[in-house]
Amino acid sequence: MNDTLAAFLDQHALIHQRFEHPPVFTCEEASRLCPAMPGAETKNLFLCDNKGKRHFLVSMPAENSVDLKALAPMLEVKSLRMASPERLLRYLGLTPGAVTLLAAFNDAEHAVEVVIDQALWAADAVLSHPLVNTATLSLPHDSLARFLALTGHTPRVIDVPQPG
Repeated sequence: MNDTLAAFLDQHALIHQRFEHPPVFTCEEASRLCPAMPGAETKNLFLCDNKGKRHFLVSMPAENSVDLKALAPMLEVKSLRMASPERLLRYLGLTPGAVTLLAAFNDAEHAVEVVIDQALWAADAVLSHPLVNTATLSLPHDSLARFLALTGHTPRVIDVPQPG
């Protein structure tokens, strides 16, 4: 875990459990290689609008998919696409495979909008990478909500549309 993130979590007494595991790049790998952990498994996408002016960190239950065409009007943009690895590094300081809600910590400029699926927001605890894909933190809902508030990110909680 990033030492600065760890210090931030400790400084603000944000409750969390840490689990080490081999590097994972997909939800499928995580379910195969990670130990059982308390909390909702997440799928996180870093998206941008068609002009690359707005950026979104979208988090949903791991088993879900997203209908980008249906999500775009909900976020008041014409269309959405996966942001490039270069944008991911520039805006969230991450590489592919490590996208996480905790990346809001790296968005000091508040250039990224956080979108969380209603079902995930309702979970007692959420699983998130601590800016690396070799560990996972289990954060109770209250800790996640306080974390986002402390980083200046008010999440947009919606029913993220699924295909079909």
